[in-house]
Amino acid sequence: MKSTPTAIPDVLIIEPDVFGDDRGFFFESFNRKKFEQATGRQVDFVQDNHSKSVKGVLRGLHYQLPPHAQGKLVRVVQGEVFDVAVDIRKSSPSFGQWVGDILSAENKKQLWIPEGFAHGFLTLSDTAEFVYKTTAYYAPESERCITWNDADLMIDWHMQGKPALSGKDAIAPKLADAEVFE
Repeated sequence: MKSTPTAIPDVLIIEPDVFGDDRGFFFESFNRKKFEQATGRQVDFVQDNHSKSVKGVLRGLHYQLPPHAQGKLVRVVQGEVFDVAVDIRKSSPSFGQWVGDILSAENKKQLWIPEGFAHGFLTLSDTAEFVYKTTAYYAPESERCITWNDADLMIDWHMQGKPALSGKDAIAPKLADAEVFE
């Protein structure tokens, strides 16, 4: 497993060792010992989630506040997305900054997004199936969202036109008006 820090060092790109031949491939999508060595953190994943989206769907920017804050290990098992993490920790030197990368079934990259970050993705392929592990259970009372097109964040989503959004994502506040981490 290869772990590469992004421009925000707490967010890591995780690349598994893939073993392939003319029959197909094999890789460990998660190994606790290797993950903890790669991230320097002990984690207890408690929930796995799986979504499917069509091209142009943007989900996010989502997060949960304490005491239900979630770390997420995300990957794509079919298709391709542009995945984004935004630092929403007021005490962080990278507060309000974002990092993004293309995750696909082909490149098998994963993104580790610790607690204190908002997360979202845009589906680039005709369809994409997105799976992720979380360090806390879903808690709707702690769930929050930041608008995908906040001018202060200036996220380059690599798209033309407007994305397809859920009702809650369409009315999400700007970062400046959102509840965030201290």
